Amino acid sequence: MGDATAFSSMDEFCGSTFWDANETWWTTDPDFTPCFEQTVLVWAPCAFFWLFMLFDFWYLKASLDKNIPWNRLNISKLLINVGLLVVTALDLIMSFVKKGGDSELPLYGVDIWTPIIKLLTFLMVLMFIPLNRKYGVQTSGCQFMFWFLLTIFSIPRCRTEARLHQERGQIIGSQQAEPHDFTWETYQFASFFIFFAFTCLMLILNCFADQLPRQTKYYRGPKEIPELSASFLSRITYSWFDRMALKGYRNPLEEKDLWDLRPQDSCKEVMPTFAHYWNKNVRKNYKRASGGQEPKAQFSNGKVSFENPQSNGRKKGMASIMPPIYRSFGGIFLFGSFFKLITDILTFAQPQVLSLIIGYVEDFAKVPQPEWKGIMYSILLFVLASAQTFILAQYFHRMFIVGLRIRTALINCIYRKALRISNAARKASTVGEIVNLMAVDAQRFMDLTTYLNMLWSAPLQIALALYFLWQQLGPSVLAGLAVMIIMIPLNGFIASRIKTYQIRQMKYKDERVKLMNEVLSGIKVLKLYAWEPSFEKQVLDIRDKEIATLRATAYLNASTSFLWSCAPFLVSLVTFATYVLIDENNVLDAKKTFVSLSLFNILRFPLTMLPMLITNLVQTQVSVQRINKFLNSEELDPNNVQHDASKPHPMSIENGHFSWGDEDEMTLKNINMQVPKNNLVAIVGTVGSGKSSVIQALLGEMEKISGTVNTVGKMAYVPQQAWIQNATVRDNILFGKPYDRKRYNKVIDACALRTDIEILSAGDLTEVGEKGINLSGGQKQRISLARAVYHNADLYLLDDPLSAVDSHVGKHIFEEVIGPKGMLAKKTRVLVTHGITFLPQTDKIYVMKMGEISENGTYAELLKNRGAFADFLMQHLQEGEEEEEELNQIKRQLSQTDPALVAPFEKAILLARTESLSDSISVTSADSLMGGSLRRRGKRQDSYDSNASAASLKKKQEVEGKLIETEKSQTGGVDFAVYKHYIKSVGIFLSVATLVLNFVFQAFQIGSNLWLTQWSNDKAVEHDTGLRNMYLGVYGAFGFGQVATSFFSTLALSLGCIYSAAYLHETVLHAVLRWPMELFDMTPLGRVVNRFSKDVDTCDNTLPLNLRASVSQFFAVLATIVVISISTPIFLAVIVPIGFIYYFAQRFYVATSRQLMRLESVSRSPIYSHFGETVTGVSTIRAYTVQDRFIEESDNKVDKNQVCKYPSLIANRWLAVRLEMVGNLIILFASLFAVLGGQTNPGLVGLSVSYALQVTQTLNWLVRMSSDIETNIVSVERIKEYGETKQEAAWELEEDKKKPKNWPEDGRVEFKDFQVRYREGLELVLRGVSFNISGGQKVGIVGRTGAGKSSLTLALFRIIESAGGKILIDGIDIATMGLHMLRSRLTIIPQDPVLFSGSLRSNLDPFEVKTDDEIWKALELSHLKAFAKSLTAGLNHEISEGGENLSVGQRQLVCLARALLRKTKVLVLDEATAAVDLETDDLIQKTIRSEFRECTVLTIAHRLNTILDSDKVIVLDKGQITEFDAPSALLADPKSAFFSMAKDANLV
Repeated sequence: MGDATAFSSMDEFCGSTFWDANETWWTTDPDFTPCFEQTVLVWAPCAFFWLFMLFDFWYLKASLDKNIPWNRLNISKLLINVGLLVVTALDLIMSFVKKGGDSELPLYGVDIWTPIIKLLTFLMVLMFIPLNRKYGVQTSGCQFMFWFLLTIFSIPRCRTEARLHQERGQIIGSQQAEPHDFTWETYQFASFFIFFAFTCLMLILNCFADQLPRQTKYYRGPKEIPELSASFLSRITYSWFDRMALKGYRNPLEEKDLWDLRPQDSCKEVMPTFAHYWNKNVRKNYKRASGGQEPKAQFSNGKVSFENPQSNGRKKGMASIMPPIYRSFGGIFLFGSFFKLITDILTFAQPQVLSLIIGYVEDFAKVPQPEWKGIMYSILLFVLASAQTFILAQYFHRMFIVGLRIRTALINCIYRKALRISNAARKASTVGEIVNLMAVDAQRFMDLTTYLNMLWSAPLQIALALYFLWQQLGPSVLAGLAVMIIMIPLNGFIASRIKTYQIRQMKYKDERVKLMNEVLSGIKVLKLYAWEPSFEKQVLDIRDKEIATLRATAYLNASTSFLWSCAPFLVSLVTFATYVLIDENNVLDAKKTFVSLSLFNILRFPLTMLPMLITNLVQTQVSVQRINKFLNSEELDPNNVQHDASKPHPMSIENGHFSWGDEDEMTLKNINMQVPKNNLVAIVGTVGSGKSSVIQALLGEMEKISGTVNTVGKMAYVPQQAWIQNATVRDNILFGKPYDRKRYNKVIDACALRTDIEILSAGDLTEVGEKGINLSGGQKQRISLARAVYHNADLYLLDDPLSAVDSHVGKHIFEEVIGPKGMLAKKTRVLVTHGITFLPQTDKIYVMKMGEISENGTYAELLKNRGAFADFLMQHLQEGEEEEEELNQIKRQLSQTDPALVAPFEKAILLARTESLSDSISVTSADSLMGGSLRRRGKRQDSYDSNASAASLKKKQEVEGKLIETEKSQTGGVDFAVYKHYIKSVGIFLSVATLVLNFVFQAFQIGSNLWLTQWSNDKAVEHDTGLRNMYLGVYGAFGFGQVATSFFSTLALSLGCIYSAAYLHETVLHAVLRWPMELFDMTPLGRVVNRFSKDVDTCDNTLPLNLRASVSQFFAVLATIVVISISTPIFLAVIVPIGFIYYFAQRFYVATSRQLMRLESVSRSPIYSHFGETVTGVSTIRAYTVQDRFIEESDNKVDKNQVCKYPSLIANRWLAVRLEMVGNLIILFASLFAVLGGQTNPGLVGLSVSYALQVTQTLNWLVRMSSDIETNIVSVERIKEYGETKQEAAWELEEDKKKPKNWPEDGRVEFKDFQVRYREGLELVLRGVSFNISGGQKVGIVGRTGAGKSSLTLALFRIIESAGGKILIDGIDIATMGLHMLRSRLTIIPQDPVLFSGSLRSNLDPFEVKTDDEIWKALELSHLKAFAKSLTAGLNHEISEGGENLSVGQRQLVCLARALLRKTKVLVLDEATAAVDLETDDLIQKTIRSEFRECTVLTIAHRLNTILDSDKVIVLDKGQITEFDAPSALLADPKSAFFSMAKDANLV
């Protein structure tokens, strides 16, 4: 009744009927009444506009730009809008003129109110045109929607007016007697069509965006992101992204192709807001101790300052990051949530429309219905689906933006905090943990934001679904729900099992990769010993365990997928069974069946999401706590150091007591020191006496307990451990200062860096690796010093800058830089030092002892006191650190100051000399022979490092520059051959089985659904329970088939993938171990290890999942097409064009997205490595006060990462919108054809439409998965590539069996005109070498570095194959036998002892062929027995990786023991250079002389004394033999090269 009264009052308002159901609904030619057209259809768009206008105001406020120039677009908008106002105003005036009053037409409310409402709305729109122009808003969604709705809603009236006009024409033309006055109607007709034309024009104009604003807050360059100036239409369809997709499709994207970041997402915009709320929150949580002024969040010159929670007085609780996050980003988030709500509601509208369609078909079978209703339902379904697509895309987009901004805010917040955190707090966690806060915890937020709305949306969806299901099926729904809920814990249980297996698999993987790493590092030794098979077996054993774990996981995975595939089916079976069995009268009809099915489908998603969401939430909660703990940790107190310029001295400490943050433990006590202006003050003391702590106290890095510290002026600081950034050498020295060439060169010469820089490959523009990895310690220290000098500060704190450099360089630096004549002579300097030589030139010395200053004064004063300083000198001398001349210098100084002291010092000096002598012998011999390898021993040897290591580095870099081939980065698609290879490795049977089983699974599914339609259409079921039970039974059987095939198909695929992974790994391992040595030299180890870790892991874990999903999705799409085509065959015609659209979207997406992902991961790591660097060098950064520069660098790195991240998120949305529209078209055509095709089977229609409704999801997934497969199959390609590389000669040959068992018997070695080169295309290293050694001779081989000594041995073992000539052993050409035959019959003691992790026994005898007695015998002969006996595990003693837990000498002896165990006729001894101490060397020599008496021994000598007693000496020069004779004969000839060598070594 209420409706009727409302209608009648509307009737009065219009003066005609408002709603006539017969005219609108129950007719074949539907139409609205004129009253409805003039009220509802005009008011609705206006209401929409007034409602959503708020958003437009918000956009005005949020806009960063101003002042769009007047242009054609906004002027035309203005003019048309004015036109509309004029037309509407005329309407209002005309209705007063023509109606009411004395005219015969009565004046109704509608004639006044509708024009007034229109007038007001248009005025409002008019107002927005200049406003948008002024505030730089380029497009407005609200206005677009308003014009769109107005245009659509005016269409019915167009039709009405046109019809009326036609009728009027007929009346006038029909020559009737009484004339009509039609002026009002004609006017209305004309005015409406002018109005309609203008609305259409406005709609078209609103499809375009306005021009760029003139004033922008941030520079908007040519690379700006098109989104900023895209129109509303382009934004919701993401068509602005097309250019990027096209570009990425044509050729792989590079960094220069990316757009700039949107200013709203950059750190500059995100940080101030976040900081503002964070500071507010801090103030709320920490009550101010003093009632001071509340400071505002400061944005001074674009810097953001965070307040320190600690300094704000008393604690009320931890300041948490959550409230500031809600406050800063909650707005967009809520806006997104609003979208989510709409899509949720739209989701549930779809089944309702479906039931209308089914109802329509059911009725159509009885009474033909007007066709327009069916068409309207289909279009309605399409509109709903499309609206959902667009809104959902916007929702995800908003969520990602929020996620990105939260991540930006957190990363930068953590970064800024890390620069201010106190040392005590920093020590509480490792650098890795702090970096993890950024890498893991901040990332968690980003992953969570997308799902966070599921917290309310999932329960809402579940509730709504249950409500609608209840309407359909009543209480029996609960049975189905129960099944779903039982599924959740079951799945949870399986998931936890899978997790344990995964952890186990990770463990095995780590073991395997570690072993591989060792094998590859020691590959040369393995080849020389012919030990590869043993290690191959070890790796494969671990791999077998790993595969077993994977297999277990596969069974579990199959059972989860089995649970999920049978869940929907079980649910529907249980529900329908309950429904028909509860009550005889309950009958399933098509409507009930298919609406329920589609509702169940909706229900599946939230039910799976909830458990995942909950675990995610828990993880994020943990992250929040960790971040909070870090952000609330203690900061350095800025009041630790005062800067009071009135004090007399620039640096002073008075009565200072300091600790490293532990209240009870005082590190420094009673410190009083003054540093007068321009003085050099030294601090000396024994190790651990607190020298560096004093420097830290001056920097304000220590907790001050009492006293005052005062510094005035700019600081520069050289830490004890140089902190070098990952940048060029020049950047490291400039450290943010402008480059001034003259000054720079002066600094470099003063710091003795000139030679080093000349050696580096790119001069001072050489990139320094992380932590300064490619520089020696001395170079790092000098660069650190150069940075301080270049910085031109007032105060210099030098913490032992000369410790890592050699003495003459140290001297140079002291004179040129630190000392009274150096560059810093006019500065105030504090120097911590160990070098006594420089002390006389200092102005004042403070001696530290046990954290106190024990005495101070000038050098002379201190020596007179005979206190701690004298002791310090004594102790220092006895450590024998000083050079000869320095000792003399000290002596001279002493005799000048205090002759009485000389005597005790003489003694000390004597002691020092004897020690240093023995020391220097071993060292110099080592030095001269090391040729600058980077092995260093003890403090003493640091001295010579700088030059030598630099030289070797240069050589290494040049070689590496040529050696290492750059790795091909995979771009573009993957050959079909790779897929073929993969399928082959899976095995034909399993591949086919997978496909067939999936096919059968879909067949069962379609079968069961068709059976349902049959059941729901069968009217006889109502009266016959037997028939009903039959239907139910067959339905159950179908379901059972589905479940079984699903299980087996998953299993077949998973097992197939595992077989394939095992096979691929085996082939690549087999191939790599058989590589020739040159390949190992050309390929960096990391790259090979990567194949064995990452690529193998991809084949193990990622690919199977991707394949499984793709195959099932592919079949699901196929099934959909089949089902729709069964019910409406004409549908096949549409499939082809839709397929094309789909294919193109997919191709474009895959190409672009893959490259974007790569760029993103490349740009992500610098953020973390820069952060790690900052955390390590924080005290240096604080000392130089360059925090702001570092903050800015970090911000730029984050922004750069967002630049790559943002387009890849958009690419996802772009694809989703395109694909879902394809899906929506499928829905449209499926429902249209079902309705129009005169289909009379309601069940079939229901089936085809409910399938179509699911298709969007599946299509989306299919593309994602197939693109993942393309990305991951690359791993197979890379493994395949390594499996097909060049191999060395065969290990075993058939002919070997015919060779004598105990070859070589005599050990005769003969070289015949032998030539060899390292690699194709390089020059010869041995050029025609011929010599003959009879069995049992001892031969020494000598020659300069690079003469070809090592090449000789390598050729003997065929590590490098001959380029001409041959080698005969016992008369047999070694090129004719298998490598292992050859290598296992020769023995070598290699230069550097390589050990593998494993037991001592496996290191001596990896094939386990020798008895314990033999092994003990060998150990005894190699002087290791005592050591081995002392070990608890004896022979099973575990040796760590690379033999780290044995000394170098012991490792060398283990290699000797290996040789003794093999005891072959030919022994090659590649003499160790520097590693061995003289003692071990003697032991080895002795053993070899006694044990290998009968053998032929070839010794490559570096020290001539070891080969003076050999039978023959070969002198090599430039790859040719210059001398071959007995050593005595050569020494007798003063002209021989051997003689001159011996002379150099002081042997003659």
